[in-house]
Amino acid sequence: MNILIVDDNEVALETLDLALRREGHEVLSAANGREALDVLRTGQVRMVITDWEMPEMDGLELCRAIRAEEHHGYVYIIIVTCHDTTEETIEGISAGADDFIAKPFHPGELGARVRAGQRVLALETRDLAIFSMAKLAESRDPETGAHLERVRSYCRLLVERLVEQKKPGYPRDVDYARMIYLTSPLHDIGKLGVPDCVLLKPGRLSDREFEIMKTHTTVGAETLDGALREFPDASFLRMARDIAVTHHERFDGSGYPAGLAGEDIPLCGRIAALADVYDALTTKRVYKNAFSHEVSKSIIVEESESHFDPELVAAFLEIEDRFIEIAERFSEAVLVAV
Repeated sequence: MNILIVDDNEVALETLDLALRREGHEVLSAANGREALDVLRTGQVRMVITDWEMPEMDGLELCRAIRAEEHHGYVYIIIVTCHDTTEETIEGISAGADDFIAKPFHPGELGARVRAGQRVLALETRDLAIFSMAKLAESRDPETGAHLERVRSYCRLLVERLVEQKKPGYPRDVDYARMIYLTSPLHDIGKLGVPDCVLLKPGRLSDREFEIMKTHTTVGAETLDGALREFPDASFLRMARDIAVTHHERFDGSGYPAGLAGEDIPLCGRIAALADVYDALTTKRVYKNAFSHEVSKSIIVEESESHFDPELVAAFLEIEDRFIEIAERFSEAVLVAV
């Protein structure tokens, strides 16, 4: 794999380069954090080994900058350092480091820590498998475009805002944002069980057809329940199941399939509901033209406390400009042009 090493000391760079190439890795190098960010933005690197103390941008600043940006997949960070106190370790992990190796390092230890990082990065194949399953369901409906990409991005934005607000009963940990980004694309996995004559009907559904369409929530839950029976400790499957079965519930209890209300609806389902509806409103469908952001916003605000959790509506209003950015980034026009 490609590994980026970052150090202002040429001897240290050469030592790392030699040890890593002996393990069969391709190595890129940078003399400071700013150079490293430029390399990372090319999308060639998934692992960074950096010195702690460097001019211009040190290792901790580099960690924070990497975590603040979006990259082509997770970037695993190992800090090479003389700092070995508990307080310094906490500081490094808080900045975004995944692992540490002390100076002077043993090549065998370096290799072992790199292999541990590779195992973590391999978990992203799970993410890809989940997203592929979701795209399979979405592929049956040609009207949805980049629906999954937008919905999961909206979900993550809402959670990140909730984390910033630190309100009781809402997420305090950004790991929840990562989890909902991973699992929310499976919200419509149950549509694989909906007949084409209903799913692809070019017009409004009859009452009977709508009842069939509504079963995609329970079919999705049953599908994911089957996976949970095999992997009961997989928390991401549990969240995916909760989203699939509750993203059409309404805060006032008038939704489906169970008529849950308020906090009886899992938070992930409440978040996915707002994200899903915003995307449906702002994109063209067979039964409607796309609404503007302002019209869509007014509908969501009007349905606060009836359809949507009012705390989520408030969070949405605080970051609406970022919703607009996501909608533009993943618009059908942009994707076709690309």
